[in-house]
Amino acid sequence: MSAPYDFIAIGLGPFNLGLACLTEPLDELDGLFLDDKPAFDWHPGMMLDSTHLQVPFLADLVTLADPTSPFSFLNYLKESGRLYPFYIRESFYPLRAEFNDYCRWAAGKLDTVRFSQRVTTVEYDAAAGLYAVHAEHVPTGEVTTHRARKLVLGTGTPPHLPDACAGLGGDLLHNSDYLDAKAALQAKESITLIGSGQSAAEIYHDLLQDIDSHGYHLTWATRSPRFFPLEYTKLTLEMTSPEYVDYFHALPAATRDHLNATQKHLYKGIDSALINDIFDLLYQKNLGGPVPTRLLTNTALHHARYDEAAGTYTLGLRQEEQGADFTLDTQGLILATGYRYRVPDFLAPIRDRIAWDDTGRYDVARNYSIDTTGHGIYVQNAELHTHGFVTPDLGMAAYRNSCLVRELLGREHYPVEKAIAFQEFAAPAGPHHPMEIPA
Repeated sequence: MSAPYDFIAIGLGPFNLGLACLTEPLDELDGLFLDDKPAFDWHPGMMLDSTHLQVPFLADLVTLADPTSPFSFLNYLKESGRLYPFYIRESFYPLRAEFNDYCRWAAGKLDTVRFSQRVTTVEYDAAAGLYAVHAEHVPTGEVTTHRARKLVLGTGTPPHLPDACAGLGGDLLHNSDYLDAKAALQAKESITLIGSGQSAAEIYHDLLQDIDSHGYHLTWATRSPRFFPLEYTKLTLEMTSPEYVDYFHALPAATRDHLNATQKHLYKGIDSALINDIFDLLYQKNLGGPVPTRLLTNTALHHARYDEAAGTYTLGLRQEEQGADFTLDTQGLILATGYRYRVPDFLAPIRDRIAWDDTGRYDVARNYSIDTTGHGIYVQNAELHTHGFVTPDLGMAAYRNSCLVRELLGREHYPVEKAIAFQEFAAPAGPHHPMEIPA
């Protein structure tokens, strides 16, 4: 039997891929990364032309932890022969397809990554103090067992469909499948888009551009009171900091849940330039007469039904501020309703080793551990309820991975920042006396 790994990471999105890049040069750590996809592919259904990240290129896989890493985005550009064009472009924000290609480039340089490996179950051997990870090779069905002292879960957040659309039938789709379904959608007489964030805005803008040539009626409905821009001012960006995570984690669970419900515009808002582009496109298209499109705010989806014979959805909507109910018929239905974490089924045999809160969620410690020992199982992007809105932020990924490397290694290798913000988030610990200001 082969020697156990120091850790096994399950799932390979940008977060665990960043961990793979940061642990690759560390001879003291022997890790294995497993993913069920045949290759790295990040939200392929939303790779629209010209769409870009909402964070600068410095928020790549490694730079904010190790600016000298050979896995940096700038090194990717240099090796790809595109460093000077990127410099001349004068934009900090990589194209989304470009970032995906960068991640593929990085994954291709790693010997620790295994694709087409679907983890089926995880068990714990108490006598040996090891986790046994059973993985099926997707093309062949062959099962292999790997053993490790620690686990890092990075299985991502699957698409979320609202309860009103559960089992509805027809060809409705989540925005994650948009590009594959785009041609079929544009052949319909009407398309309705439900959602309020960046993905909804990108799809609306994309469909609005072609509305003349295809002749469909396009509706965008959101329960938000307006089309919120992503708040991106510098003092707000200070909230993506270790201090704010410390502050948020120490709050009572009910307070944290309330904050998460009210802070969505900090991480789910729409790029302000895109909002302006949508308005400008509407203005341009209306020069030739009214365009068959509607923008409905304060409008929530409460129920829906599908008429298979007619190929039509009837949506039960409510204007929330007025309390007014109405229906809308549509042939095409796109749900840009986000993603929600789901506990993987393969954890069932070790549920008793995991700490749970009163609502059945992981009770994630400040060091990102979820097991009862506090140093055996760690999570990536599953701690929104304990660590706040920075959880899915690419800009904080290198910081979290620096913390995880410290936990896995038993010492700090990449400096873990303690404080970067000018502002204070918590009340002063002791008596507060204003500073004397000299005359």
